[in-house]
Amino acid sequence: MASALRFIVRPESFGIHRLPPDRPVDLARLSTAFWYSVTRTSDEVSVVAPDSIDPGPGDREPGWSCLQVAGILDFSMVGVIAGISGVLAAANVSLFAVSTYNTDYILVKTSDLDAAIRALIAAGHTVVS
Repeated sequence: MASALRFIVRPESFGIHRLPPDRPVDLARLSTAFWYSVTRTSDEVSVVAPDSIDPGPGDREPGWSCLQVAGILDFSMVGVIAGISGVLAAANVSLFAVSTYNTDYILVKTSDLDAAIRALIAAGHTVVS
């Protein structure tokens, strides 16, 4: 993993949703969000969006905070998620990761956010709000 990463704490509270795989997702409903993620597989549609947005009927897990890895991560970087998850696992903090072309987003339960921040800082990373 890169030596030290910089994390930005997103100000929103997020929900993680599981919808049936054949459910259409109304992207207009999500368009008011600065950041959201939609992933469709043959088994489900997963939506991560601010808690204030409900993408439709399905399972919902509210109360997540998002730590964005600042900057663009080169595809040649190895072990970024493994390093982050190892630090958080040692602090007994579970995570939900979303990767994009540019960077990674680490979601932790809001009740675990302070512990996650302390663990990341102790591991040599920087965290800013």
